Amino acid sequence: MNSSTFTKLFKKMALTVLVLGLSINSSYAEVKEKFQVSWTIYVGWMPWDYAQQKGIVDKWAKKYGIEIEMVQVNDYIESINQYTAGKFDGCLMTNMDALTIPAAGGVDSTALIMGDYSNGNDGILLKGKKNLAEIKGQTVNLVELSVSHYLLARGLETVGLSEKDVKVLNTSDADMVAAYGTDEVTAMTTWNPQLSEILTTNPSANLVFDSSKTPGEIIDMLVINTETLNDNPKLAKALTGAWFEVMDLMKKGDEEALTFMAKASGTDLAGYKSQLDSTMMFYEASDAVKFANSEALPKTMKKVSEFSFEHGILGEGAPDAAFIGMEFPGGKTFGDQGNIKLRFIDTYVKMAAEGKL
Repeated sequence: MNSSTFTKLFKKMALTVLVLGLSINSSYAEVKEKFQVSWTIYVGWMPWDYAQQKGIVDKWAKKYGIEIEMVQVNDYIESINQYTAGKFDGCLMTNMDALTIPAAGGVDSTALIMGDYSNGNDGILLKGKKNLAEIKGQTVNLVELSVSHYLLARGLETVGLSEKDVKVLNTSDADMVAAYGTDEVTAMTTWNPQLSEILTTNPSANLVFDSSKTPGEIIDMLVINTETLNDNPKLAKALTGAWFEVMDLMKKGDEEALTFMAKASGTDLAGYKSQLDSTMMFYEASDAVKFANSEALPKTMKKVSEFSFEHGILGEGAPDAAFIGMEFPGGKTFGDQGNIKLRFIDTYVKMAAEGKL
């Protein structure tokens, strides 16, 4: 599927979701007792699986008199699409995808927890080539219009190239490892654990650019429907409490917890620790609060919004990069104040930092 066709289909989907969203929003705007949050395999999101399987999520949910189920979805983009369509109350996704899928689809969403940012977990691979500039003229397999696409564009900038110098081929994250093993694939942008697996099993694979060159720009977040969040603060408290309980275990180097996460993500303890080394985890709630209140966050989201507008994924009829409004802690904003659809908060993470959950 070429970029033009994919973009047209994306816009149709966004418009459909917008219409659907108008009909489903009323189901969000109520006090609920049962919630579902979708997630996919990624180093920074494995703590949620551990929290679910080891009863930590249940413990915190019971504390607030509710039920929470963490539901694994095999395809990352599909998990976000299902959240956007109203199947889930929350979903694990990156900052860019939160902007270009639910927010662009008219679904008001809130980043409840920014758990980490990619600091090498996303990368560009070349087969048999060692310099990024050699990507010119090649077809690059990636999840089109995702953070991988964004990283590719940022990488190309550093060697005086642009997307016009390559061809992008949309590929599901679930198919990356198998695709790389074929003769047809010579360049790829992907994330861990696929990135690490390809590098360890393919001697010809060379990592020529990664997200450590763009620190703080690919953020991994727990996103909750804003109406659901506002009507059910207990959900936010329970999820935040569960998350930082696991963060405390990881900070202490709990091998049982880390080994569980490693196996669940398809690697061993050493492999998982290697992935963590390229992930800037906010083990301390106070660090997550600082990041949420940083001057860099609004600047990053402005940059992401500009990229998204240039690629036609800010929603049907978006006139400019400021079409979708965003809110940040401390009253900072970006974009159309009459169309705020993405919110970054520190409310509950701050409660965790202060021991008030």
